[in-house]
Amino acid sequence: MYAINLPDTLLAMAAALFLLGAVSLVLGVFVLITRVMNREISTLTAQTAKLARKGITEDMSGLVSNASTLLTSMTQMVRTAAGIGIFLTSLGLGMMAAGYWMVLQISWPL
Repeated sequence: MYAINLPDTLLAMAAALFLLGAVSLVLGVFVLITRVMNREISTLTAQTAKLARKGITEDMSGLVSNASTLLTSMTQMVRTAAGIGIFLTSLGLGMMAAGYWMVLQISWPL
């Protein structure tokens, strides 16, 4: 039977923390790349701007206000996705640093 001592336990905890941090880092970068730089969002924003211009030229105030609300919502959605991506990336880096620090604190038996 294998006896688990304190350095082995700390090493397992540090490895788990480091791996979870790496997963969080990858997810954060994935969110930043896919959600913020989305082609459909750019297309929808461009079409909404065209719609707002058409509403202004044809004097349709309801169309302009709805297009303005849609543009505001799209901007907020991109900001939220960017914030989530940045949070996941920084959390992953912090967890990886904490795992590395834990490994440095282990006093290995000679």
